[in-house]
Amino acid sequence: QVQLVESGGGLVQAGGSLTLSCAASRSIFSFNAMGWYRQAPGAQRELVAGFTNGGITNYADSVKGRFTISRDNAKNTVYLQMNSLKPEDTNVYYCNAMVLAPLVQHYWGQGTQVTVSS
Repeated sequence: QVQLVESGGGLVQAGGSLTLSCAASRSIFSFNAMGWYRQAPGAQRELVAGFTNGGITNYADSVKGRFTISRDNAKNTVYLQMNSLKPEDTNVYYCNAMVLAPLVQHYWGQGTQVTVSS
């Protein structure tokens, strides 16, 4: 069973920064893709930033230039550096890992709250 443990959320003023961490219970090379999603109450979960093991990185338009996703393979950890935070970035952020074979499977962390005050 895969476990993804997030940390780093909290309360920050607009314009501030936070770094989220997602520690996986096994090598992140075993996943075809990993990423960060966020979900506001009553809304669908949306991709914030993600990468594939093929080297493709994607960002939501709303965070381009402000957020950076990175990885530490030795620590099996994925990070989301969030700069120039805005009140509209307030959300629960979830770490995701996906495998494609033998079946498509998604694994999720428990979520970490990020609150940006104006």
